[in-house]
Amino acid sequence: MSLLWPEPPRIVVLTGAGILRGPGFTTFPGPQGEWAGVSLQEVATPEAFARDPARVQAFYNARRRQLLDPAVEPNPVHEAVAMLDVMRPGEVLLATRNIDDLHERAGSRTVIHLQGELLKARCLVCTRTVEWRGDLRGPEHCPICGNAGHLRPGVVWIGEQPLGIAPVYRALASCKLFVAIGTPAATEPAAGFVVEARRAGARTVEFNAEPAYGNSPFAEHIHGLVTETVPAYVAQLIAAGADPLS
Repeated sequence: MSLLWPEPPRIVVLTGAGILRGPGFTTFPGPQGEWAGVSLQEVATPEAFARDPARVQAFYNARRRQLLDPAVEPNPVHEAVAMLDVMRPGEVLLATRNIDDLHERAGSRTVIHLQGELLKARCLVCTRTVEWRGDLRGPEHCPICGNAGHLRPGVVWIGEQPLGIAPVYRALASCKLFVAIGTPAATEPAAGFVVEARRAGARTVEFNAEPAYGNSPFAEHIHGLVTETVPAYVAQLIAAGADPLS
């Protein structure tokens, strides 16, 4: 997957766990810093993996199987963002905090996974990342370097650096529109992204189910079910004609 565009993207979209409202899939993380009833400090840190790798692998194995359940499908937000990508080719950069592959299933062609991907594994020896759809139980060999017993989930844990931040900031520096969907406006990375977008003179729009406490750094706020508000907004962008951002 290339992260190079012939021209700088004019639209930057950031999505978070707030778009994952549907049957069969638990959002990450929950309101109290938990996922599927388990504290993230117990399963989503390098220290937790070093302390009890079997428990961490079992937790992510269950999440991986959950994601691959046929009942889990893209929702109208995923589909709307993919349609925007199709209708404005080369103009959209999509970054997500979610570790699922639902944006790709919906048809988005280039997705920056800031928190890594559940359907990938990373080798602690060669540091390469590989596609991985089965369980990780410990003795598996790395398909690249051949070492056994050193594969971990391909996600970003607490205390680790997000992935793909640099190309997002490059796009924000010259974009015309920054949209954040289902992610807290006042916390990172949305808070930093919106500052960069406003510095570039871009329109900034946030979509969340409810207003956040305190002042939002975004200029425009659209509240309600994102599965309804986002498709309507994208339809307006597409219907506006050749250059709705001018």
